Amino acid sequence: MSEAVSLMAAGEVGVITIDHPPVNATSAAVRQGLLRCLEELEQDARLVAGVIACAGRTFVAGADIREFGRPPEPPRLDELLSRIEQSGKPLVAALHGTALGGGLELALACHARVADPGARLGLPEVKLGLIPGAGGTQRLPRLVGLERAIDMILSGEPVTAAEAVATGLVDQIAEQELVTAAANLAVTLARAGSWRRTGALPVEPGDAARVDALAARLLRRSRGQHAPERALEALRAAVILPVAEGLQRERRLFEESRADPQSAALRHLFFAERSTGRTEGKAVVIERVAVLGAGTMGSGIAIALVDAGIEVALIDSDPASLERGEARIRDHYQGLVDRGRLVPAQHHARLAQLSASSDLQQAATADLIIEAVFEDPTVKRELFARLDAIASSSAWLATNTSYLDVDAIAAATARPERVLGLHFFSPANIMKLVEVVRARATSADALATGVALARKLGKIPVLVGNATGFVGNSMLQAYGRENQLLLLEGATPWQVDAALESWGMAMGPNAVLDLAGLDIGYRARRARSDLPDDPRFFRVADALVEQGRLGRKSGCGNYLYAPDGSRQPDPKVITLIEAEASRLGVARRSIDDAEIVERCVLALVNEGARLLETGVAGAAADIDVIWANGYGFPRFRGGPMWYAAQCGLGEVVAAIQRLAEIHGPLYWTPAPLLMRMAQSGEALFS
Repeated sequence: MSEAVSLMAAGEVGVITIDHPPVNATSAAVRQGLLRCLEELEQDARLVAGVIACAGRTFVAGADIREFGRPPEPPRLDELLSRIEQSGKPLVAALHGTALGGGLELALACHARVADPGARLGLPEVKLGLIPGAGGTQRLPRLVGLERAIDMILSGEPVTAAEAVATGLVDQIAEQELVTAAANLAVTLARAGSWRRTGALPVEPGDAARVDALAARLLRRSRGQHAPERALEALRAAVILPVAEGLQRERRLFEESRADPQSAALRHLFFAERSTGRTEGKAVVIERVAVLGAGTMGSGIAIALVDAGIEVALIDSDPASLERGEARIRDHYQGLVDRGRLVPAQHHARLAQLSASSDLQQAATADLIIEAVFEDPTVKRELFARLDAIASSSAWLATNTSYLDVDAIAAATARPERVLGLHFFSPANIMKLVEVVRARATSADALATGVALARKLGKIPVLVGNATGFVGNSMLQAYGRENQLLLLEGATPWQVDAALESWGMAMGPNAVLDLAGLDIGYRARRARSDLPDDPRFFRVADALVEQGRLGRKSGCGNYLYAPDGSRQPDPKVITLIEAEASRLGVARRSIDDAEIVERCVLALVNEGARLLETGVAGAAADIDVIWANGYGFPRFRGGPMWYAAQCGLGEVVAAIQRLAEIHGPLYWTPAPLLMRMAQSGEALFS
């Protein structure tokens, strides 16, 4: 087995190369190899300077996260980087691909940095509930200033090589071969007889008011998360403490973060998102897609496909709808040009990939046809039946339905094995999640093709079984049901929303209903025959629709909306709710926020366990990925099933049984899987 790190002489420069696929993570083997090569470099009198570079497609893209659950093997990364910074010979980092986390910290400890033009640099630790723990919070502000360092570390977003040069993070962009450029700079530093140690530089604190405003804005965005607050404390230490003391404080805060349950939850999601969508089938490369339906969802899907370099035929039988959809897409790309995110040539190239037509025959040459028409089972089945006579025999057929029976849709064709569900989330060009739905006859190759396409679009594909609402929306119904019952029992829409948003949800359920349009759920419920025989079921939402309150699009729903989209509570909604509660004989009472959170979240957990037992969900982690990426569940809580596991399944079952005693067993019978696991001690996650 080859060494993870090697040293080779290139003239009077020692090139230290990290070769530890796939992303050159700073594992124990890499750290040990770096220390060994550094010592060899310093002892070799023929070498005056060194370059630290990486083989493969990227510079060090971060730490080996798998090591976080066990004691670190020496040398610790922070200790190694201090050793590099104090080297008696200048070291230059040669950056390509992504230099992230520990990789950027390694580069910061070097005495200069040269980057490939396509390199991206960042400290994304907050996204894993951590802070930089090897000098990132102390060295970065010494190069770029406190304000820029706060922005990079608290947002976790990377910067381009050009941005890095402009801010002083990188010294040069390579205009020749990268390692050669870095070696030339290293020799220049050595001949000058002096080089800059980042830790010895002063920190430019910036304008205090601007720094405070930026920090406050970033902390608001990450409400409920501990890591950004710890990162800010470490960054402020860089201003007020000598570097050695600042590094000690950073390390203490890093260890606190690593032990924080929030970090465990975020790391759980990190691995879960990378393990979804595994299939045994063989994927087919998709080059041309026909999207049927030019509404908001169809247009968003088309944009996502075009962005991935796929040729798209947008088809809608209604010329007016087609014209609106095409205009929506054109406006989207023009907006990117106006904001400087696309150059005109890219704008024209993307629009050249798109054609629009009212003729379904234009789908004949597509490799894949994605149906995104109205959520009407009859319309969808009729459309799929027509596709048999039009689509190529090798074409895959996908429905974007969010609730309907994919088996029934597939049965309308003579090729059910080539039919699958691709449930995108709105807006489809932005939301990361795609539920890849397996119907009874769907082939393994169809699923593999759907998964591969989703990944090509930059999405997270999760395989789910065919059931009403699949995984995400089936759980959403349980969550929404409790919201609706709480309203009848005495809570207000704004109290429910505020309680769940404070707990960490991206948006409260009533604000979500208004945003989506209350009439959409109203129509969907009327098309179903499997809903509970309970007059309270979504009664508040239905009553709002029956009074013309459809949500934002009508100016009122659960809230009253101003022309600028801002919302405010509306006393008329309380009057409506009180009238419905009186008619249904529901006694109203005072409800506290803790009850709101418990009932809504436990409804998710119980339904998730039921879907897991029936095989609609393939794994507990899949459920967490779906809810974290499609429904705004707080990532720092890991997802509904991870949250339940951390609470303890015995405690979860006891809470559900207590709710059953209060509210009856209709909705609060514990899922059998939860009961068995709680009794046996079996874990949801191994």
